Amino acid sequence: MNLYLAALLLYSAFLMALGVLMSRRVKNSSDFLVAGRSLGAGRLFATFLAANIGAGSTVGATGLGYRFGMSAWWWVGSASIGCFLLSQTLGPKLWTMAKQHGLATLPDFLEFRYGKAVKAVIAVLFWLGALSILAGQIIAIAWILDTVAGIPKWAGCVIGGAVAIVYCTAGGLMSSAFVNMFELAVTMSGLLLAVPFALHTLGGWSHVQELVAAQKGGAAADSMFSMVGAGSKQIFAWIAILVPSFMVSPGLVQKVYGARDVKTVRLGVGLNSLGQALFAFVPAMLGLCVLAVLPHLANPELALPTAMKLLLPRWLGVWTLASIFSAELSATDAILFMLSTSLAVDLYKTFLNPQVSQRRLLTVSRAASVSAGVLGLLLAIVLPSIIAAVKIFYGLIAVSLFVPVIAGLYSKRVLSSAALTSIAAALIATLATMLVTGGRGLGLLSPEAVGIGTAAAVMIGFRIFYPRRAEQNVAFAGGTGSR
Repeated sequence: MNLYLAALLLYSAFLMALGVLMSRRVKNSSDFLVAGRSLGAGRLFATFLAANIGAGSTVGATGLGYRFGMSAWWWVGSASIGCFLLSQTLGPKLWTMAKQHGLATLPDFLEFRYGKAVKAVIAVLFWLGALSILAGQIIAIAWILDTVAGIPKWAGCVIGGAVAIVYCTAGGLMSSAFVNMFELAVTMSGLLLAVPFALHTLGGWSHVQELVAAQKGGAAADSMFSMVGAGSKQIFAWIAILVPSFMVSPGLVQKVYGARDVKTVRLGVGLNSLGQALFAFVPAMLGLCVLAVLPHLANPELALPTAMKLLLPRWLGVWTLASIFSAELSATDAILFMLSTSLAVDLYKTFLNPQVSQRRLLTVSRAASVSAGVLGLLLAIVLPSIIAAVKIFYGLIAVSLFVPVIAGLYSKRVLSSAALTSIAAALIATLATMLVTGGRGLGLLSPEAVGIGTAAAVMIGFRIFYPRRAEQNVAFAGGTGSR
């Protein structure tokens, strides 16, 4: 049997066994959904960073490093900025409200502030977007398996999806937090070791620069080693999508809810943002290493598995395979949480069975996790691109959620009609800008930035023209919000 495949199968079996073992600690839906609000700073840091170092941050970002060089840092770096802002601003306020009112998801907060209509709209939009990013993670696993073991894409999708479904469905956030700590150790050690070994194989960083200069020549080569080489328009587009998305992502907010206290949120999520900022250099450098020796890859997103095979010793190649597999799986289970809780809590409990018992809700959450995993797996078999899939999700989150969440947290007088109108206007403005400009945006403004600006303008307009109608929603149990 192929050594890479044997190592992967053994590692997968271990992760599933660990997830099932931890499921014994899950007694009710609170344990499954928010880990009983018991996560300390270390476990919160681990489960955050493990979830954030996924397909987009590894396989996808290395592909961006292959295309843009060191300025690909801004892809993961923008996410780190968003997480830092979450840790110090939104996160503590959201945790406090969740603790006081028993909130389990971000749409729960939206219901608290705006009413059930906003919660329903966001839950549906989120489901559509989250399936695409789930598919992106599974595609990354499939491409890695195809590169190192010759496994067909469909079979790789089945393997990756099945492992994530088993340990996520068994134990929820309680299980995932423990598994993520192990995955994080494997991921970071493998990928951090990959950089110095790849550089050693190529004769050092200076030789990488010489090889790239020989291929690109002049200013083009210099831009590959510049932190702004991708250009201000491209960098600002990444910032506009990723900073707000990582501040209000439902999956990350749910992990915030699982923290022990406000101090834990600030420390755990803050350390995660530092880890992301440092890790952001890894895929950029690995992408350049592959460019130095293989300047004509048909698919830039194959740069990372290619580096694993060609630039690393065999033992480290096996270890790096496990680390990448860990990264994709940990992000996959984070997305499965978002999908399962959205269906179980935001839709089933809110609209179908408000009096559901804790045990029944746990059963529904697990069934939703399996269903979402299967749908994402099937979508992964069909879709071709990681970055495209990831951008669909992040763009949708940034455009539809950012302004309503900020307004709900920092404005005492809010309207559900303002939130609904801002969401609709933002989506329309984003789609219209994409169609009219061919996705290029207006000047430095990406379509997503236009959408966010439109949502903010609508929300401000409601505050100006309907000041007396706006009042704070103080009755979460009624679920009516502010009209």
